Amino acid sequence: MTFQSPKSSMPVQHLQVYQAEDFRVIQGVNEGEALGVADDVLLEDVYSLRPGARPRRLAMRYPEPREGLRRPGPQSPPAFRVGEDSQLGETGHPLHLDALLTFMAPHGETVEVLVLVETDTAGMIARTCLLPLAPLSEKTGYALVTIDRDQALARLAQTALVSFSRGTRITMADGRQVPVEKLRPGDRILTRDSGPQILRWIGRQTLRAVGAFAPITIAPGALNNTGPLTLSPNHRLFIYQRVDRLGAGSREVMVRAGNLVNGTSVVQSAGGFVEYFQLLFDKHEIIYAEGIASESLFVDMTTRPIVPEEVQARLKGDARPLEAGLELEAAELSRADAVELLRRASTC
Repeated sequence: MTFQSPKSSMPVQHLQVYQAEDFRVIQGVNEGEALGVADDVLLEDVYSLRPGARPRRLAMRYPEPREGLRRPGPQSPPAFRVGEDSQLGETGHPLHLDALLTFMAPHGETVEVLVLVETDTAGMIARTCLLPLAPLSEKTGYALVTIDRDQALARLAQTALVSFSRGTRITMADGRQVPVEKLRPGDRILTRDSGPQILRWIGRQTLRAVGAFAPITIAPGALNNTGPLTLSPNHRLFIYQRVDRLGAGSREVMVRAGNLVNGTSVVQSAGGFVEYFQLLFDKHEIIYAEGIASESLFVDMTTRPIVPEEVQARLKGDARPLEAGLELEAAELSRADAVELLRRASTC
């Protein structure tokens, strides 16, 4: 989940991670040792998840534009910092994206894992965490097959993308409803705050629908949407409440699709593949998908790796996310009737 930090203008992403001690070598040169940084792990070592291990929330604050995204080193600033309200780490500590590791299970399935390293004020490693991009199972041996420091940032960017699935109908400036896969750069799209705006770029990926990439589907009518809306878990929706039924303290709220899952009207579907599309404008906008106000792609230091440099050079704005409304925390949406309350409270 992402929210605005009171101490920074940049957002914070909440990641479900395991501590390195939960994932140890059970066979190989480093037998008995916990997962370490890229310089310390060895190919072909077999790891296993500790029985009973559960992921915990790591709040990762995006870097300020001046900080950049560099690997840790004596002369380089941190890529990220531990954000407020994190279950792990010390708020403000540097947080580095170390590597992308690929493991293979006994039956041939592969699981990618991002390694995140927290350092203290002296630059010493304080904590190592792993963010699996697909579920890890207990009592299963995972052999390390690749170590990649160059693609880690791109994979992290994909987890942070706000994406629509194929078939999602987008409202055009003239009122037409056009499937997202039929849009083209230069099309004029209706936005909530800026009127008709030109679509500058469309991203497209086909990903395994597992873990952080498993899509969320909102059933027709669940939030007054005209048709089923399938989008990425991190995608935020804007809802105007005529009555503040959830007690948020604001009529204008942003809710993350993944936090709305209730198993009935909003579900997450894992398995197979999903085709995702990202829509980019001159600046961060609220557009309409299946009648629901939804955010467009925001280019920050995390998502920047997937946007071509020539497109970035043409963008306007000040590289700041829009503040369309108060973002609700996951706990505020945990009640079983949260989706129904938002439907009854909302208006287009």
